[in-house]
Amino acid sequence: MKKRIWIVIGALFVAGVVIAGILYMAFPVAMTTYGGMGLNYLKTLSTPAGTTSTETNPAYKVVEADASSPPPVDATWPGATVGDWPSYNRTPTSQRYSPLTQITAKNAGQLKILCTYDTHEFTSFESNLIMVNGALIGTTEFDIFSLNPATCGENWRTRLDYPGALLPSNRGAAYMDGMLFRGTQDARVLAFDFKTGKQLWETRIADPKRGESVPSAPIAWDGLVYIGNSGGDYKGGKGHVFALEAKSGKIVWEFFLAPQVAGDVVRGPIGKTPLDMATWHMAPGLPVSGAGTWTSYTLDIKNGLLYVPGGNPAPDFASGAREGENLYTDSVVVLDSKTGDFKNNFKVVPKDWHDYDVSNPPILLKTKGGKQIMSVAPKDGHLYAYDLTDNRLLYRVPITTVENDGTDFAIGRDVHFCPGPVGGDEWSTPGYDPATNLILSGTVDWCDTVTIQDDKKLRSVGVGQPWTGMATLNPINMFGKESRTDGYWAGWVYATDADSGVWKWRVKSNYPIVGAITPTAGGVVFFGDLGGNFYALDSSNGQKLYAQVLGGGGGIGGGIITYSADGEQKVAVAAGFTMVAWPTKPVTAKVIILGLNAAGTPP
Repeated sequence: MKKRIWIVIGALFVAGVVIAGILYMAFPVAMTTYGGMGLNYLKTLSTPAGTTSTETNPAYKVVEADASSPPPVDATWPGATVGDWPSYNRTPTSQRYSPLTQITAKNAGQLKILCTYDTHEFTSFESNLIMVNGALIGTTEFDIFSLNPATCGENWRTRLDYPGALLPSNRGAAYMDGMLFRGTQDARVLAFDFKTGKQLWETRIADPKRGESVPSAPIAWDGLVYIGNSGGDYKGGKGHVFALEAKSGKIVWEFFLAPQVAGDVVRGPIGKTPLDMATWHMAPGLPVSGAGTWTSYTLDIKNGLLYVPGGNPAPDFASGAREGENLYTDSVVVLDSKTGDFKNNFKVVPKDWHDYDVSNPPILLKTKGGKQIMSVAPKDGHLYAYDLTDNRLLYRVPITTVENDGTDFAIGRDVHFCPGPVGGDEWSTPGYDPATNLILSGTVDWCDTVTIQDDKKLRSVGVGQPWTGMATLNPINMFGKESRTDGYWAGWVYATDADSGVWKWRVKSNYPIVGAITPTAGGVVFFGDLGGNFYALDSSNGQKLYAQVLGGGGGIGGGIITYSADGEQKVAVAAGFTMVAWPTKPVTAKVIILGLNAAGTPP
């Protein structure tokens, strides 16, 4: 009898596996998404409360100000006011610094939740909110919406209809001249009326059949919308940058971030470029793939220069299939903003076999010591600074755990390294506080284990399919085996001197940090972590001023912005980051507004 029971149980298990396999083949996106959400729910049934620890650096020394150099003045968008947050990183230079002073180190502990807007969607909520012309604008994978920035009341919400994606995301919208602009997972750019949400035009800039999509937040200036496509982790996917005419959606210019080859679709006039196949030594029969650009951009308005972060080459881990530097992957590429012509390139990660994208827009700033620098924090766990007078690297300093990142991967051998491909600094640019001369970065302390595929399996992957080179049958492990059992699952805020590269203070959170970092003239730094914990720190020393779990404890993965509404400084947080690749508590995406002078409501 017992034997029969075990036979039945075994048969049911095998049947379940077969049915699950059939469903996955028929509905890979839905099965991976809901299966991953179920696993994450189980993983987060018992989650610890958020904790932080602050450390100061006795080796830090204040850099003397350059008396001969005029004080820095950050560029602003035309028509923007002091109380606005009109773009992904607030200003064209991506400094993320707010001049508002109502919330200070003395009163930040009195912050209260004023209102909450629930999207009622389980989604990878990475939207970097903007606040302009009296409206708070956010996006999800399928929606764009406008809110009252004081009450969370919905002005309008426009729903988009297109197929879902395996790695869904949208990082926000841009505003210019009464219009809003955003990308989509099916590789289009859309324009909307700012007041009504009515769609005005659409332009396709990439090919979803090659795994390409447009999750990045555009920026808009002087009649043009700047945006690019992701897809660098897919076989045949290739990154491009575009300038579109804001009024019509017409492509004004296009720039290839990986070499253009015969058969590539050209959608607009090509900017002048020196890029060719000299740095791509592909194995015979394999396509050039990579260099997706998936967050946002930085603009030097004075000189008309667009700074573009470029992603990894593919296959991500199997670098033997693509020997060479693989330009312009893992780079910051500088383009003429009007023509798309190549001006410069900073190859930040010289050789990449870890999926170490340059993952967020760089900061342009003038330091206290008078240096004009570009600073950038990619996924490799370091903060970089380049002197823009001669393009010289000034420093490269770690801002999270870095271990075993020089070991080559091999077929049939597990290699453990830190940070992993979802470590370091992700899609949120560090902030710069000119009052303290500190660059404030939020990072992920999470490692990975990779075993690479052999040549036969690399070649068997179809065009448009994930092409990381990871030897696994589990789609959740396509970027390696990320586990918290090795003791690495945390986040850091580093406050690094912009002149010297020496950290002054650092804060460790017991959850990774992927959301935005926002410093203010009130002496406060705002950030959140993947445990749903929202914090305010004293920018001078990193001491905790305020802590609150938001949105039911789902991860904070999007924008944290501050602005003025009804004469009062507010803070808006994009909370509820639910994605299969990250073990966060599944909750619906919410916009939560905090302030000082109103009765709070429960989170």
